[in-house]
This record gives sequence, structure tokens and C-alpha cells, in this order.
Amino acid sequence: MDRRPSIFVIGSLNADLVQNVGRLPGAAETLLGGEVRTFAGGKGGNQAVAAARMGGRVSMIGEVGRDGFGQLLLESLRSAGVDTEQVGFVNGSSGTAIIFVLPNGENAIVVSPGANASLTPEEASSRLAALRPASLLLCQLEIPLNTVGAALKLGKQREATTILDPAPAHPDCLRFLHDVDFLTPNETEALQLLNRDRPIGSDDDARQVARELRRLGAASVVLKLGARGCYVCHEDCSVLVNGLEVNAVDTTAAGDTFNGAFACALGEGKTVIEAAHFANAAAALSVTCSGAQSSIPTREEVEEFLERSAAGIL
Repeated sequence: MDRRPSIFVIGSLNADLVQNVGRLPGAAETLLGGEVRTFAGGKGGNQAVAAARMGGRVSMIGEVGRDGFGQLLLESLRSAGVDTEQVGFVNGSSGTAIIFVLPNGENAIVVSPGANASLTPEEASSRLAALRPASLLLCQLEIPLNTVGAALKLGKQREATTILDPAPAHPDCLRFLHDVDFLTPNETEALQLLNRDRPIGSDDDARQVARELRRLGAASVVLKLGARGCYVCHEDCSVLVNGLEVNAVDTTAAGDTFNGAFACALGEGKTVIEAAHFANAAAALSVTCSGAQSSIPTREEVEEFLERSAAGIL
């Protein structure tokens, strides 16, 4: 009997074109950058690969184009053990993302939806036929908002655990937060959803932001704070779960790695705090390598990292 947690990921599949730059160009400015590299990515695909590498039984729901990028994306999912039976093909191009990586590892991203824009609510609901009460459903916002809303509503109806990464942030997603068990924004996304511009500079700030988001409808909020870790606001629990220190090379897909690892840990029966700590470790390891799916660690690597951290030998 397969005891792995059953995880469904509905979202984007993008080919990432990554270039290292010294800084971002200004208006009407041309800069020379590093070599352009192509990786499999997309928030949906990244989270599916992360959940699979952490030990989940993962099914991906999405769309790719009938192009070379589409084949690249499918092959990357399959090599990680993700079931791609519910990934469809459309005429036209696959989604792409142009990613500029700065010297400190931070990035700036521009996404072209391509095939991702064609996934309808009706098609999504049909492909989620196997969703069950013990399942987990991971969603993001790189596919049409109505499709995300329909998927989350179906997830609640089926009594699955629903997780929404509101990226890229869009205020219209607030209307279906009542169908979200765990909302997992990063700092930028959280401030955009709350229409605030003051940065989260302290634990008190993080607590206030997480609680405000929870009051908007999500059952729980896990606020991702990069190297600082994450702030969990869940039932009667409100606490900072510290991050783990590493030398960052490229932060692309760190948040997606967090979500995939968090979902898998929850599905295995870990507490929310335990799942957040495990996800912090997976995300920390991911930033030590370049690329999106290529940077996502394995379960064994995360467990070894946690052991070394606990022993104080990092």
C-alpha cells in the first residue's frame, strides 16, 4: 500500500531563461549580462517537483505548448517522479519566465503565461476528479484566477487540505480565501495583498501582517520571510520559525520549494510548526544552487542538512 501523502498541484509550467546580472537595467538602458541558461520552472511545476522529491505522491494539473519547451517541462516533472497524466497540450507556446539573478542571489522575474492561460475552471475540475479528503491541493496565481478559485472550492468540497501561494500577488484572490486552509505569501506578496508599503522589520510586524491576512478569510497563514524563516499564524499558535543560514547563490524557486516541502510534511502528519521547520530547511538548501527545479534538494539532502544543523556543524 502506497503510504506517501497524495498531493495535487494545479498551476503553471514555465521554461525559465536565467541570466546573471550585476544590477537591473534602468529605463532605455542596455547592460551586458552572463550566459543565458534554460531551466524547467513555473510555480506549479516547481512545487510539484519539490513535493515529489520530498517523498509525496504528486499529480500535476496544467498546460504546456506543442513546442520544445513543453517537452523539457514534462521530462523534468517525470524525472522527479511526478504524474503528468493530467498535463494537457495546447497549440502555441509554453509559458516562459525571464529571470535576472543579482550578485546577492536575489532575482527579478517577468512571466509570459503562454499555455498556462488556457486552463479553464471546467477543465481543472475535471482533472481533479481523484481529489479526496486525505489529499492536499497546492495552488498559485500564474494560471487564470477563476481556475484557481474553482480548484480551491472543489478542494474544500472534497475536504482536502488547500494551500494557496498568492504569487504573483493579485487582490482578486482575496475573494476565495475562505476556501484556503494555508495561505503562504512572501513578504512582498503579503504587503501587496494588504495594500501596505511599510516593510516587515520585526517579529511584531510579521505577527500583525499574518493576523491581518488571516482575518481576511484564510484559516492559517504561513508568512515566508526568506533567510529569516517564516511566521506561522495557525489557530492559537503565532510564532516565528527561524530559518537556517546558508550562502545564497540563487533564490529562484525557494518559495516554491518551501511550499512543496511544507505540503509533503503536513501530509505525513507533522505539526504545522514541524512542517514549517522542514520546509525552511528545504528552501535554504535550494538557494545554494542555480535554477528552479534543478536547485530543489532531495528528501535525503534535507534530512542530512537538518541533522547537521541540530548538531551545530554547519
